[in-house]
Amino acid sequence: MVRKQILRREIGALENTLPEKLHPVLKRIYLARHVYSADELDHSLSGLLKPETLLGIDNAVALLADALSRRARIIVVADFDADGATSCAVAVRALQAMGAHDVRYLVPDRVIHGYGLTPKIVDEAHEQNPDLIITVDNGISSIAGVRAAREKGIQVLVTDHHLPADVLPDANAIVNPNQPGDSFESKMLAGVGVIFYVMLALRSFLRKSGWFEENGISEPNLAQLLDLVALGTVADLVPLDRNNRLLVAQGLARMNNGQCSAGIKALLEVSGRSMGQLTATDLGFFVAPRLNAAGRLEDMSLGIECLLTDSDDIAMQLASELDRINRDRRSIQQEMQEQALEAVATLDFEQNGLPKGLCLFDESWHQGVVGLVASKVKERYHRPVIALAPAGDGELKGSARSIPGLHIRDTLDALAARHPDLLQKFGGHAMAAGLSIRSADLDAFARAFDQEVSRTLSDNDLDQKVLTDGELAADELAISFAEQLRAAGPWGQGFPEPVFDGEFQLLASRVVGDKHVKMRVADRSGTEIDAIAFNQAPEGIAPEWPSARLVYRLDINEFRGSRSAQLVVDYMEPLDDSAGATSGR
Repeated sequence: MVRKQILRREIGALENTLPEKLHPVLKRIYLARHVYSADELDHSLSGLLKPETLLGIDNAVALLADALSRRARIIVVADFDADGATSCAVAVRALQAMGAHDVRYLVPDRVIHGYGLTPKIVDEAHEQNPDLIITVDNGISSIAGVRAAREKGIQVLVTDHHLPADVLPDANAIVNPNQPGDSFESKMLAGVGVIFYVMLALRSFLRKSGWFEENGISEPNLAQLLDLVALGTVADLVPLDRNNRLLVAQGLARMNNGQCSAGIKALLEVSGRSMGQLTATDLGFFVAPRLNAAGRLEDMSLGIECLLTDSDDIAMQLASELDRINRDRRSIQQEMQEQALEAVATLDFEQNGLPKGLCLFDESWHQGVVGLVASKVKERYHRPVIALAPAGDGELKGSARSIPGLHIRDTLDALAARHPDLLQKFGGHAMAAGLSIRSADLDAFARAFDQEVSRTLSDNDLDQKVLTDGELAADELAISFAEQLRAAGPWGQGFPEPVFDGEFQLLASRVVGDKHVKMRVADRSGTEIDAIAFNQAPEGIAPEWPSARLVYRLDINEFRGSRSAQLVVDYMEPLDDSAGATSGR
């Protein structure tokens, strides 16, 4: 099992202009996340980075303005995940609000078309005689697809955020903060953030050119789309730098004020979430999976229609269907996950130790769920993982997930350079990527992947480091401070929710829901508080340690109208060496 080290986060430069009245623990938390000024805590829209520095934005705006004036037919080609769905909804809603005559969308089928603007999806788009294709959350690697569209006389605007290869597609315009030569300060925009910026720039141009007055159109308030931007940004797990935090904070504020689309309201309702106290965690763990489920198992058009409708009744019907699909997804994932963990345990036994880079495959696995399985195995064994599923015609498609210290897309790039024949296609980010290989190359690819990972990661890198923000005093283990922590976000990828550690007595413990541990604990001062450790009793046995060191988040438990502070325990270990077999969970 993975060795874990509990370490305190290092606090950055002590020189800061954070507010004097800020709670000392919050100041410590912000400094550890390199937030040094009060300006960085301001989430007003005035702090949003301006679109002008995005490379290609002027070409994109000119292309779109021309399409509007020509009453052109526009097709948005989306990705089949939550970022792609929200990106598509932002594009369609904004263009329609700005007077577009004919805006449609297409979503590739994961199995039939594959990812991105492929020649196959271009053929389907061509049947509708579009004048312009806009890619959202994809396209930067679609060399062949863009070429096919241009050969058919279709203009192409690529909006994407994925890392580009050495060669860019020959599109009429490209907007991607990660393309060479781009000076936009935030490279962390999600796909939905990129298309939102393009729409902001287009509105500005149309305003200056008198378009709205000439055509009798009310200038749209694009802030109304920030609920979609927030959802897509959180769902895609892009780092929450200052600009992304602002986008997410504004979107959450609108949701908590009841100002969001009918689809998001319905998704919140079927997820058991209520507006008013929503956090980024609610979007990431409850709403996004239901939206993603459609793209994983069926057709993401269902999710996009949910985000596009203004009818509460239709939105609820679609959200209920998405909830059903998500239940199916959970069942499939659970079975695949058990198979994957069993395969890893067998591999560990047979080889007397695991490779640094794990490559897993099963003939029965579903393409749409392998990314989730890779994530779960990575969390359990703290090493880069690739999970693959059959894709037909002798091909396997998979998803890769990485750990801190290894850039997975760069690793695949290096592997492709050393072994040009092993990788068919790949693309992605630092922590996640997608790829395809030939079935016959599986064993060779698995060895090459482990070798490439081993060039970067040492044995010590495989020790999981649990970073905390220190201890909390007894008077801070209270609902009032939990509310301050909740309001101090948004927390998420790259800007982690505060996690604390401390020594506690275990006054009582029991298993609930077969695998969760419900506890009553007391800190050194004797202050008692409830705690829950999710998924930390896999064998259905609660620890009976006298005392333990807990790594936890301070949260608010809401039950039957009552609210109280509780610890959500991420990791626990006994302080008494005689704790026996249940130690180290």
